[in-house]
Amino acid sequence: MFIGAVSKRTGLSVKAIRLYEDMGLIRIPLRQGNYRVYSETDVEVLQLIKQAKQFGVTLNRLKGVIRYRNGDVDWERIHDFLLDVRQQLMAEQTLLEQKMQSVELCLRSMDTCPQTA
Repeated sequence: MFIGAVSKRTGLSVKAIRLYEDMGLIRIPLRQGNYRVYSETDVEVLQLIKQAKQFGVTLNRLKGVIRYRNGDVDWERIHDFLLDVRQQLMAEQTLLEQKMQSVELCLRSMDTCPQTA
């Protein structure tokens, strides 16, 4: 499929897709005349990139994760990476819950302070 269709399917701009291609996050697509022709796998990788960015993953970090083996995406490597991301998000969640408890404690202690006029 051409880049316009890929853009519509993924919600990514054409500029972003070209950037990811230039960075080596997706393979350089085959050409049909002057047009790049993207595969379904390219779309899947682009969707992964979009989601990973929403998780707070940087493009440079993704560059170290998305690898191709014999022309195919190494999904096992990506699976392991996503397990790591999940673990990091869980740790962040625990830290945020602790911070929320501290704020709640501060608020409760302020509620019991005498009011001055």
